[in-house]
Amino acid sequence: MLKGIPSILSPELLKVLMEMGHGDEIVFADGNFPAASHTNRLLRCDGHGVPELLKAVLSLFPLDTYSETPVSLMAVVPGDPVETPIWEEYEAIISEQGKYAIEYVERFAFYERAKKTYAIVATSEKALYANIILKKGVII
Repeated sequence: MLKGIPSILSPELLKVLMEMGHGDEIVFADGNFPAASHTNRLLRCDGHGVPELLKAVLSLFPLDTYSETPVSLMAVVPGDPVETPIWEEYEAIISEQGKYAIEYVERFAFYERAKKTYAIVATSEKALYANIILKKGVII
């Protein structure tokens, strides 16, 4: 164990966060996301939800201030009546780090973008449309 490191962050996830460079992206995927088929660098965080991981990661991980939208969410499919209260939770967590714009990416475009990210973190999040991509910034 280390001081100041949230215990929810596994050694493997910490290693990946450290390896990532400026502009690299990471996906935190809900339980329905096809994570294993979309990456060669899969991290499992079974039993955890995205908000608790997001809060822990953002305590160590700078968002990209040079990007217009360093945070991306999977957009609701048109016509799907699902509500997304988890997005408000994400916005509150992100706002603790500063003011960042969030973009909403169409489902299949999100899948394609996820394939190009540095890693995907598979969670047990049950909320629908709870997938989020973070773009890493620089430590100042």
